Amino acid sequence: MKKMLCAVIILLMSAAFFTGCAPVKVERVDSGEMIDLSGNWNDTDSQLVSQEMIKDSLSRPWVSDYRTQNGKAPTVIVGTVRNRSDEHINTETFVKDLERELINSGMVKFVASREQRGEVRDEKTDQANFSDTATIKAMGKEKGADFMLIGQINTITDEAGKQAVKYYQIELEMTNILTNEQVWIGQKKIKKLVTRKSGKF
Repeated sequence: MKKMLCAVIILLMSAAFFTGCAPVKVERVDSGEMIDLSGNWNDTDSQLVSQEMIKDSLSRPWVSDYRTQNGKAPTVIVGTVRNRSDEHINTETFVKDLERELINSGMVKFVASREQRGEVRDEKTDQANFSDTATIKAMGKEKGADFMLIGQINTITDEAGKQAVKYYQIELEMTNILTNEQVWIGQKKIKKLVTRKSGKF
């Protein structure tokens, strides 16, 4: 009887041990669901800010003024968005969100970034050497952008005890590449109150 009781106890302890050492639980969620775990800049901020700021930019007179003067839609390129915050922010994903909103608006034309153009030029060089002459895409036919969008992300963090206020200020500027005239300046502010259940920030 004692042996059986010992065997049961060992079995229960083993089960408890392996349950405690179970791998991290992973749950798939909708990619559009808003989840904010740390209070830091995240994918939701990137998507919402890009949507709101591009919508505001394209509603301003510079788009219709260019169409009236030139009889066509303006061509835009997104330049650098600098991270001047106190946290790590992958600005490349934010730039992609801005590019997507501009392209999908149908109100402007869009050209590839500096890095993308370099890759396309390499492909043209490769075509010149190896492709059928009827299908080669010639150099010197690229379309230059009329306007460039650049910007920066700034933060201020105020902490006390278990709470912190995270303030983000995103600034974007649309510049006429020919004249250096700034045709639109946009600003978006985000403020988050973050409370920890235990410990300080």
